[in-house]
Amino acid sequence: MARVSQEHLDARRRQILDGAALCFARNGFHAASMQDVLKEVGLSAGAVYRYFRGKEELIEAIVSEVLDEIRGIFEAAAEQSPPPPPHVLVGKVLGDVLDLKPGLTDGAKSYYPRLMIQVWTETLRNDGLSAILQEGYVQVRAAWVRVVEGYQKAGMMRSDVPADHVARTMIALAQGFAAQYALFDDVAVEMLQDGLRALVSMDLPS
Repeated sequence: MARVSQEHLDARRRQILDGAALCFARNGFHAASMQDVLKEVGLSAGAVYRYFRGKEELIEAIVSEVLDEIRGIFEAAAEQSPPPPPHVLVGKVLGDVLDLKPGLTDGAKSYYPRLMIQVWTETLRNDGLSAILQEGYVQVRAAWVRVVEGYQKAGMMRSDVPADHVARTMIALAQGFAAQYALFDDVAVEMLQDGLRALVSMDLPS
């Protein structure tokens, strides 16, 4: 019997993860059954269980992957030098998030934010995944604190507000937009960029 190459094994595992992610994004982790997943990926139960022992293990793999992908995007955005203005930086992050997993779509709309919400919910019931989320958030926040410090040193932002507070707020903007995108229609990255640009340009009375 011919040996199956590692490339083939990796491609099959990728097929299962991508199909399951679409199924879970559409129906939720716990409403979707393994039969739903098998139908989505077009494989037999034996083929899927060769890679994942059950739905919980499949969920954990997807959650870990999503958290890692999101962390990578946030950290990469923070490495730009000099840092772009906040509306550009946050818009770049959100654009990259929506471009993740081209097959995870409903027509022209990305399902990735829907999957993100499922992931956040799952971390509330799974201590191991919650620890991964916490660790990733600490790393992302540290990277964005450096961005804010860059703004402050360049005189682009007031320096009497702790950089950590600003970083948390910028991350929250990105997270909030992802939730809006998942929940509502007619939501575009450009809307958030316009609103953020207007907010940071406010002339407050002294």
